[in-house]
Amino acid sequence: MMAGVQISGKVAVGGSRTVALATLASLVIPAPGAAQQPAGGSGSSTPTYWVYVGAESADIIQRVRFGGDSVVVEKTIPIGGRPAEVDGPHGLAISPDGRYLYVTTAHGEPNGRFWRYALGPDTLVGNSFLGRFPASIDVTPDGLYTISANFNLYGGMTPSSLSVVYTPTSTEVAQIATCVMPHGSRITPDGLRHYSACMMDDQLVEVDTRAFAVSRRFSLARGKEGPLASDSGGHAHGGAGHQTAPATCSPTWAQPSADGKKIFVACNKADEIVEVDRDQWAITRRLKTGRGPYNLAVTPDGKLLIATLKQGAKVEIFDLASGKSLAQLPTSTTVAHGVAMSPDSRYAFVTSEGVGAAPGKVDVYDLETRLGVGSANVGQQASGIAFWKTEPAR
Repeated sequence: MMAGVQISGKVAVGGSRTVALATLASLVIPAPGAAQQPAGGSGSSTPTYWVYVGAESADIIQRVRFGGDSVVVEKTIPIGGRPAEVDGPHGLAISPDGRYLYVTTAHGEPNGRFWRYALGPDTLVGNSFLGRFPASIDVTPDGLYTISANFNLYGGMTPSSLSVVYTPTSTEVAQIATCVMPHGSRITPDGLRHYSACMMDDQLVEVDTRAFAVSRRFSLARGKEGPLASDSGGHAHGGAGHQTAPATCSPTWAQPSADGKKIFVACNKADEIVEVDRDQWAITRRLKTGRGPYNLAVTPDGKLLIATLKQGAKVEIFDLASGKSLAQLPTSTTVAHGVAMSPDSRYAFVTSEGVGAAPGKVDVYDLETRLGVGSANVGQQASGIAFWKTEPAR
């Protein structure tokens, strides 16, 4: 096992600061319900996987390695540009060629930021302002654009936007008005559509990525499910003055299927995942979940859907062919958050925030055995997570 280390660092963006980081133990911590022997036996027979994780309350990004018999924090990178405030790294995405990491920091005055890092050396090579409280981020298959959901926790319930960034120059080139509190946004595998969830408007919003404009809206409000006018202004059941009725779904994530023909929406309030058919633009299934589905991911082979259960402190695995829940596995601390998949569809990497001064966690789950196979302490309020690369077993 590796002992934790005390780390400090500096970053200069509009000023410099020293970030004193809490001691983070890069330990092999058995996940709750973990097998006594990890899948694949010794580390020598299991490929090595790397993910990057953001810690909102610690203003750090961490590179985490999983090698079959250990989960280790390899590197800690400070992020942020305000000496006296927490910037809050939230969304993470990695370019398709694995060369760049894109991060959103949600807090600002009032706008958040986009950050671009060259992976390997993990050096900052670009940044720009976005909208208010940018949260989730995704990148187009050609790597040229990212789209971030500006969640906007400031002020009243007013429609917010999606920020589009041209990645080679780290330049925001568009803001697309969508709805109140957009969140959990993802781009389809073909790169032609982007989907986001509207927590306060109970909507699924589709964006045409060729025009950077809203193309369709779908109401997720109980009893009012169905298509909406694309120019409805982001109000499924709102009236004048941007008033909204109490949400019945409160969607937090929109995840396209591996072939892009279905969109899975996490209804955090209703404890279910709604499947929307892209061509029919209608609900085709409802998957009952444990308490509080939050983030979603689909295995690259298209067979499984993984949901973090934020309030339930669990991870739930669904078989997409049958729609059945295969397992609910506990996370190693509270407030389950993000999930990233390995390209071989074998492992799910899950972040949990923890509470107070407790460290965040990265838990690794074997999707074949449906068991936790390892865990590591990371920074407080671990949230966004992105898969970087894998190397074959030696």
